[in-house]
Amino acid sequence: MTGRLTRSGPTPAIPAIPAIAAIPAIAAIPAIAAIPATPTTPTTPASPASPASPATPATPATPATAASPSRGSAAAPPVFGLVLAGGSSSRMQRDKATLEYRGKTQLERAVELAAKYLPEVFVSVRAGQAADPSRARYPLIVDSVPGEGPIVGIRSALAARPEAAWLVLACDLPFLSDAALEQLLAERDPTANATAFRSAHDGLPEPLCAIWEPKSAAQLAAYQAGDGRCPRKFLIRHGARILEPRDRRALENINTPDEYRQALRSLDGEASAAMQLKIQYYALMREQAGRSDETVDTTASTPADLYSELKARYGFTLSREQLKVAVNSEFASWSHKLAAGDSVVFIPPVAGG
Repeated sequence: MTGRLTRSGPTPAIPAIPAIAAIPAIAAIPAIAAIPATPTTPTTPASPASPASPATPATPATPATAASPSRGSAAAPPVFGLVLAGGSSSRMQRDKATLEYRGKTQLERAVELAAKYLPEVFVSVRAGQAADPSRARYPLIVDSVPGEGPIVGIRSALAARPEAAWLVLACDLPFLSDAALEQLLAERDPTANATAFRSAHDGLPEPLCAIWEPKSAAQLAAYQAGDGRCPRKFLIRHGARILEPRDRRALENINTPDEYRQALRSLDGEASAAMQLKIQYYALMREQAGRSDETVDTTASTPADLYSELKARYGFTLSREQLKVAVNSEFASWSHKLAAGDSVVFIPPVAGG
């Protein structure tokens, strides 16, 4: 297929907070630039493809470079995205891929989110779904191996591009977040069969928000030939790199009409309470966040809540007790009430201080 996916533009740069330099206690901040440190490289979202008119599903094109940081090898296989949308949705009693949240279907949202981080994203379908308008607008990988269930979609993708790894996502994860994908890609282990999160519910691997490496293809084929059908049991049996999710809610899926209604209420409530805040990072926090500033949509009402949210997203190692916080160029308490448009700076210890 020649279709391309779209993604939102980059977050605009946040202007520096002019008055911070005038605050006596943080006069040493300019010296932070002199602190020797080895900067980390943030995951850079690659340019995604944009939707195209329906056409015959094609074999994915060979990517030129890897899409994510690798663990231990600069020659790690590249990563493509695969959104699983071939299920029958029997418990939901309607097509889960077309369920809408905030004006977008679950399938649209999953594809767009993955496309922010990966060079190519494909939708996994059964042969009878290839002409469905909600799916045919995207590049497709049609099931090419016998059997049923998500293991067939995973194996079909690995067969389509044997040299590539696949970030596999179920299409029924309404709370899937940037933080979850950023962690998965940053902590990927290309030497393992897969990199997966540990379920917050039962402690078992989550195979449908995971990166499957090329080396798993032969073992998956043998597993399925031996009547194995559950990708989770495969990971338990054959091993994978298991991550503790920082955003535990991102892995919650929905399977029934009642769960869909609950997810709608939750997301609608978040949308009505969310506000935009401007954040700046210095020194170690800048390195760990991979950026010096950003604008975030959040429901955090205080700097304490905001820091907890950002710490979960970026894995900040500094405790609140080690930081000071300024809001709109003035020192503030951790319980200060935040308002839309506020500028927030978390100020780390100055070297030697």
